[in-house]
Amino acid sequence: MFVSLFLGCQRQAQRVSYNVSKAADNFNVERRFTAINMRTDKIMFEMTGVFSFEVESGTRTNSVVILVKTGPDEYRKHTVNLNEWTAYVVEDTGGYKANSYRYEMNFYPGMLIPITTSNY
Repeated sequence: MFVSLFLGCQRQAQRVSYNVSKAADNFNVERRFTAINMRTDKIMFEMTGVFSFEVESGTRTNSVVILVKTGPDEYRKHTVNLNEWTAYVVEDTGGYKANSYRYEMNFYPGMLIPITTSNY
């Protein structure tokens, strides 16, 4: 009995995970993407808003391609290159049915003044 309940929950969790991922790729889920320098434990880059992302693996580095929607038929593509000393985290921050055109990018270089760009 316990095994069947566990398997039923696992299937439901897989279905929900798939549905949330699909909604996010359709620009309906607000998220936060954070890139962290693992040598210094400092945040290098952060992006919040509604976006879709994909990890592209290369020979020496991996890239995360972030696609944002800025209008009914307008999009912008951002690429974050990663190496063995960089990690990233993507969080669901606002749930389903967010403003499809909202995003904000923050760069955190330690020796420069922080830069913020946004589209509201």
